[in-house]
Amino acid sequence: MLKGNLVVGQSGGPTAVINASLAGVVSEATRRGFINDLYGMRWGIQGFLEEELVDLGGESEDTWRLIRDTPSSALGSCRLKLRDEHLPRVLDVLEKHDIRYFFYIGGDDSQNTTHRVIEYCRAQGYELAGIGIPKTVDNDLFGTDHTPGYGSAARYVALSAQQGGVLARDMRKVDPVLVYQSVGRDAGWLPAAAALAKQCEEDAPHLIYVPERPFTRERLLADVERCYSRYGFVSIVVGEGIVYPDGSPVSGTRTFDKFGNPEFGAMGGASAAMAVKSMACEHLDVRGEFQVVESLQMAGMDRASVVDREEAWQAGVEAVKLAAEGESGLMVAFERAPGESYECRYTAVPLLKVNEGKQTLPDAFIDEDNSFVTGAFVDYLRPLVGPLPEMGKLSYRPAVRD
Repeated sequence: MLKGNLVVGQSGGPTAVINASLAGVVSEATRRGFINDLYGMRWGIQGFLEEELVDLGGESEDTWRLIRDTPSSALGSCRLKLRDEHLPRVLDVLEKHDIRYFFYIGGDDSQNTTHRVIEYCRAQGYELAGIGIPKTVDNDLFGTDHTPGYGSAARYVALSAQQGGVLARDMRKVDPVLVYQSVGRDAGWLPAAAALAKQCEEDAPHLIYVPERPFTRERLLADVERCYSRYGFVSIVVGEGIVYPDGSPVSGTRTFDKFGNPEFGAMGGASAAMAVKSMACEHLDVRGEFQVVESLQMAGMDRASVVDREEAWQAGVEAVKLAAEGESGLMVAFERAPGESYECRYTAVPLLKVNEGKQTLPDAFIDEDNSFVTGAFVDYLRPLVGPLPEMGKLSYRPAVRD
């Protein structure tokens, strides 16, 4: 077993439960006792390059109890893509602080960072155990059934669709069209989560469009006409990254970030929700509203999933266990046990596997009309989100006068 210090960092977009993973690492590392000092990267790998390290071992138990239930990234995050020229500096900081355990909490780019740091250190003859801890609200990491952060963000979307749907139902005489947009550039796991809001046929949402299927104006108009005729209002959920058959974004954005990803919400607020709402309202000749939620669904602790929070904590614990067993170059992964009742098993996958691609919604989770999800998806998601509140509804019996 290596003797030395530990460093842990957080990277990429936040989640409601990423700090639970951080607290899990610190708790298990402290309990094990084979690690000397516990360091945190201030601002992820970007801060690490600038030697911005903080002492985590000196924090009180009360602080960690609160941090565990605090959203966003307690250490601060970054979106720095590690380059080859950064690696010698990473090794310098590791050696200077005798760091032998490297833990990084994040998505696919973060797992790639961990892999490259480990491989570089190995090539230079520096012993380092590195373990990746998964995190993403998008639920698109390879090698794991689901990721910490997804269950809570999915609950946020489901509750928003449920409450917004009640609003749309009762305001149908004013604004009978409502479009809700969730995060979901390449994968539709989050917009699909809105399906949990549906308790009966007429409940919102009526339509869900995900990035895995091309979006067409013709399909939309036929769908909204059918729903409006049947229910008197139309509730639509879209992923921000839905595209037309030619690959162009429905949002109309032409702005891209430094990683080449489209920036939704740029160009004066252009969004898929706005475009879809305009098409639907123009066709039906009615008013409508659209709702676009960005980072709030990544940090809504008031809507966090209990299961998600516990699994995020355990992911941090399992990372330390793997390192204590002499493992390196792995990411903690979740495996769903077979059977009707939900049980999560903790395993590990090579970091390289995580970067094989994006885990998108499988065909079995999308209905044949490409405008909703299947019961199989609802069964998959329900235990990760937990029960939603039941909404009341009047019987609307006509008043009778003598």
